[in-house]
Amino acid sequence: WWFQGLIFTGIWVIGHECGHGAFSDHKIVNDILGFVTHTFLWTPYFSWKISHHRHHSNHASMERDEVYVPKTREDLGIPEAHVATEIDYDEILGDTPIYTLYMLIRQQVLAFPAYLLFNVSGQKNYPKWTNHFDPNSILFTKAQRNAVIMSNIGIAAMVWGVSYSCSTYGVADTIKYYAFPWLLVSHWFIMITYLHHTDPSLPHYRGKEWNFQRGAAATCDRDFLGWQGRFFLHDVAHYHVIHHLKSFPDSLLIDHGPEATQHLKAFIGDHYAFSEKHAFKALWESYNKCQFVENEGDVLFYRDRKGQAIRRPADQYRVPSTKAQ
Repeated sequence: WWFQGLIFTGIWVIGHECGHGAFSDHKIVNDILGFVTHTFLWTPYFSWKISHHRHHSNHASMERDEVYVPKTREDLGIPEAHVATEIDYDEILGDTPIYTLYMLIRQQVLAFPAYLLFNVSGQKNYPKWTNHFDPNSILFTKAQRNAVIMSNIGIAAMVWGVSYSCSTYGVADTIKYYAFPWLLVSHWFIMITYLHHTDPSLPHYRGKEWNFQRGAAATCDRDFLGWQGRFFLHDVAHYHVIHHLKSFPDSLLIDHGPEATQHLKAFIGDHYAFSEKHAFKALWESYNKCQFVENEGDVLFYRDRKGQAIRRPADQYRVPSTKAQ
């Protein structure tokens, strides 16, 4: 299951590259292959492609990003920093390690379906019931309606395919050879993308302080699973910053990610984020240290279960309610 899950995730990554136009120079080849690979893994290809492009265009913007939008102090019902006590933080965020592990596992297994179906971790300004399957959703324009319907037809075909597999080969074998590996795809995909975009050292921005370059640089490259991540996952975790910042054709990144990243590091210097921390340790730490951001301020860093942040904005970007911490 470990290796089958990694192989399936590598197939999903190929679909992701197709969505960016990176697999082939021909759009129709990208879309056919992306549609097949993503539909096989329960991802509505065209619908996700549309929202994913918007994520790339607005990453780290509190108002416009599509996914991994941080919760605020107000969202969680935590009093303002100057009046909040240790008891306030413990009452809302103070879970036992066992319960925290349970919630983390739940995130790893269910977060991607929950995002597609219910906009979980998505833009909070969207209407209730926003999802990737409604052609009339705020996520899509009228011109994109047919693409969404095509994605839905693909998912409906998968429902039939899995039903046929269960009746032909048996439920147990379908679960064994398909369902469990798919759950691992959900886990690996969420783990990779969560760690790319969620770290206490990475900023988020509001209003005029956001721009494309700042937002794109607010991602982190990871040494994810060593050789297994490089081989099975096609280096998707190792060269994510350049994936957001690139100004060249997507297809070049597949073969030239290492070289492009070296040039990027030389150009942006300390603004380049990379972590060699073991992926599972990083996941546990980010899950505990990245709880919320402040209600006010245009440059924001995550705060942990005690209301503390490991980084703070420069003085000109700080607001009075955060200067005490």
